[in-house]
Amino acid sequence: MNFPNNIKYTSEHEWIRLDGEVAYVGITDYAQSELGEIVFVDVPTVGESVAQGEVFGSVEAVKTVSDLNMPATGEVLEFNEVLNDQPELVNNDPYGEGWMIKVRIADASELETLMDATAYEASL
Repeated sequence: MNFPNNIKYTSEHEWIRLDGEVAYVGITDYAQSELGEIVFVDVPTVGESVAQGEVFGSVEAVKTVSDLNMPATGEVLEFNEVLNDQPELVNNDPYGEGWMIKVRIADASELETLMDATAYEASL
């Protein structure tokens, strides 16, 4: 399992990485391994503000569908369109090319409520 130190983690297995005024969000290496082969990512909330903990979309694997929960309140700016044709990027590179959304964070202090890599790894 891979647990990068430059991101924050939720107990629902999403991650968030702040990059200036925007943040990237996806699911963790653990989550993608538990779900299995990802076949579709659905994010109907582009342009909407979504509160911390609320569902912003779903990810579909061969055998299951799982909700995606927002790590921190913010406006969904962009969906990673590459995932439409290559959803397997979530499996192959969950913290890089497999990112799901870009978000403008409303309150960066919410990130302090999330786990760092050590705490996330210990929670599994």
